[in-house]
Amino acid sequence: MSLLTTLARLEAVRSGRAEPLATVRHRHLSDRPMVLVPLTAAGESGAPLAVMLGTDRNAPRLHLVPQPLNRTLRFDFLAELAADLLPYLESFADDVEQIEGSEKDPETGEKTQVFRELCADAPQLIVPNGAGIHHLALIGRSTRFRRTVEDDEPGPYPAPVRVPLLGRWLTHLTDRAQVPGSSLLLPMTGLLARHWATGQSHLEDQHLAARLAWHDPPAGLTGAQAAELAESARDEQGRLLHPPAGPATDPRFDEAVLAPAITRYDAAVSALQHSTEQRDEAAAQRARAAVRAAVGQLEEVLTAVLLPTWRDVWRGLDLLRTLPPAGHLAERWTADRWSYTGHRDRLAAGEPPQPRQDDAVTAARKLAQREREQARLDVQEALDDPLAMAEHRLAGEAFSGVVTEVVPAWDTTGRSPKPRPLVTLRTADRPHADPGREVHRVWGPPRPEGGGAPAAQKAEVVAVDAAGGTITLRVLSGMGRRKEPEPGSLPEPGEQVTFTLFELTVRQSAPLPEPDDTPWTHGGPPGAAPVPVPSASEEWE
Repeated sequence: MSLLTTLARLEAVRSGRAEPLATVRHRHLSDRPMVLVPLTAAGESGAPLAVMLGTDRNAPRLHLVPQPLNRTLRFDFLAELAADLLPYLESFADDVEQIEGSEKDPETGEKTQVFRELCADAPQLIVPNGAGIHHLALIGRSTRFRRTVEDDEPGPYPAPVRVPLLGRWLTHLTDRAQVPGSSLLLPMTGLLARHWATGQSHLEDQHLAARLAWHDPPAGLTGAQAAELAESARDEQGRLLHPPAGPATDPRFDEAVLAPAITRYDAAVSALQHSTEQRDEAAAQRARAAVRAAVGQLEEVLTAVLLPTWRDVWRGLDLLRTLPPAGHLAERWTADRWSYTGHRDRLAAGEPPQPRQDDAVTAARKLAQREREQARLDVQEALDDPLAMAEHRLAGEAFSGVVTEVVPAWDTTGRSPKPRPLVTLRTADRPHADPGREVHRVWGPPRPEGGGAPAAQKAEVVAVDAAGGTITLRVLSGMGRRKEPEPGSLPEPGEQVTFTLFELTVRQSAPLPEPDDTPWTHGGPPGAAPVPVPSASEEWE
């Protein structure tokens, strides 16, 4: 936790309300997001119980498993979820734009012009918290290898055709959610935590209702008091007034409401089976009505549990939309669109599902990508948001000040003199910058959408006068190729400027070998046994 975040949390405790951590919105929000609120059964990791989803806040759709221990009912639930979710995920696949690029011929080395398809937009899933993403990852892992009724050897418990496809999409989305700055799958608690600080712990912030209570507490209550009510207030029967849907359920709800409702469903199903075996049509009709009534009761109680969290997610979206979008959001959303397009193309090409475990090279590439994207995200947020830059200034990684003097100077050691002017700033910051340290500032107009950050101007520290509060810099680049600096390339006296001690462009990591070229210690040599496909009995472990 940074110093600025700690100060904001302390201020939230003092004021009794959430305090801002950002002046702009650092994550993309779709015009048509799919809100998905999952619920799991207690006692079995990854066992789905229900899900409420939809793109219309006034028309949520509910899917449930009447008996979570029944494997057939579980996959019927997943088939219904796939029938509801896949059309949304696939609806962005056809609207594309042509992106011009170049490709090097491996034999001649010549570059040729190529055009690639990029989907004009991509889906976005919003879940209440990080545990919801983990639950979707478990569903993806357990379904993407499933044999279907159309396979040559379907095996026991064959799944409907669309279930493995749902698993592949959920695996891709949950993997992409691990990339810093990605917006294809987002937890609402994480979104709010990035932009506002509360006076409670990170663990307590995972309760969406408690977190939102800090934003608009009722009259006469502080945020802490309102959050405590959201977490613990119960009705006369001992049930929570605001169930967490975390996606775990409240134990008292399980004991007093859910377990009896499932027991009634089991009894009705048993009566239906018995009457069918006895060929008693009148008893069978009564049993079918009892089954429908039991399912209806389950729908009623699960809807009551999920609706408060459903409303909270949409309320969180309303809060986030009050912030203006950050300058680099379009660039990061373009990367998400490329990710979506690439997965669409892999499905169309008939490639196999994602492996259960990555090989060494793939795992190293993913790790390198996430480290690179985290560094890029930190830089972009600092450039977009004064509060994000303030964290770096407090940490001594950047400094801001007013230009007091610009002295022309040239480097005459080469064939032609090069401009190396001296710029003096007056600042109250205390950067960790000794003489000779390289510093950077953004210079030049912003590049077109998706084109990356503007050019960075490089300078070096010449002198630091801590007592007088001044820093003198020698500008090294960003002034053009002529003897005199280009107009506007240097700050003017009285201008406020900010320099960072970190580079503003992220360096590429070293290339990694192909999987076939890795040694036996890292998954090679070629011809190694592929990752085994789990059997039907292993998929829900």
